[in-house]
Amino acid sequence: MTAPQIFAPPRQHSVQCLSARGLHRMAYLEWGDAVADTVLVCVHGLTRCAWDFEVVAQRLAPRMRVVAPDVVGRGASDWLADPTGYGVPQYMADMTTLLARLNARRVFWFGTSMGGLIGMALASLKDSPIERMLINDVGPRIEPAALARIGAYVGRAPVHASFEAAVTYVRTVAASFGPHTDAQWVELTRHVVRETPQGWAMHYDPAIAKPFAGATPEQAAAGEAIMWAGWAQIRARVLVVRGELSDLLSRETVARMQAENPRAEVVEIEGVGHAPTFMQPDQIDLAERFFLEE
Repeated sequence: MTAPQIFAPPRQHSVQCLSARGLHRMAYLEWGDAVADTVLVCVHGLTRCAWDFEVVAQRLAPRMRVVAPDVVGRGASDWLADPTGYGVPQYMADMTTLLARLNARRVFWFGTSMGGLIGMALASLKDSPIERMLINDVGPRIEPAALARIGAYVGRAPVHASFEAAVTYVRTVAASFGPHTDAQWVELTRHVVRETPQGWAMHYDPAIAKPFAGATPEQAAAGEAIMWAGWAQIRARVLVVRGELSDLLSRETVARMQAENPRAEVVEIEGVGHAPTFMQPDQIDLAERFFLEE
């Protein structure tokens, strides 16, 4: 009988970052050898947190250092004094500070949704250190239907009387993640909620919704144009993962991504919408192959 494998918990750190209104602290988790010179940076989606990557990190940590930040305004990180700062430019600045702290010789990137947008923006810059990047269900164009769906709940989450009620809520708003076991839904909830005197609340600054909701169609179009221009400049090896049922990343956008950056590989995951959680064995295998194969 094989003994169960026991994984070491991640180390918990933080790094001080700069915004227009002063300093803030960005928390991050770290698995694997603390001095390994290959680092995989894993960045979560809009309302999620660093713990989303625990399962895949445990698989990859024996081969590389894995680091997952709580993007400012989420999880254990500080909230911004000025909520208008919640956006890709601030997130890029924070990640640049984190990369300087990590002092890695090789940098890989795993970005889900918002984390993928941050990665694309960083990878498009001249002399970007990112060599290899998995973009999980996002691209330069975000479909209006997905924006409407996300806008209906982000920043408006109710406070729940029990943790079990919070799990039910997360299962509802994240149903597009696809089939998961009851235990997996508990894990998908555990770190994105916090207990308060009033009950169980989402563990993010509700003000992250303000820039998201306040963008005009003209601003959205300008942002998309910037992302497309940057996408064509990326020289890293890229794997675009799309959920078969995704309402955020369309097949048309994926086709354009391949046309404008032929270095991009594409994989579609059956039976999943926005976005694959990479908690399932086949999804973890996919990430492992991409980041480890020569």
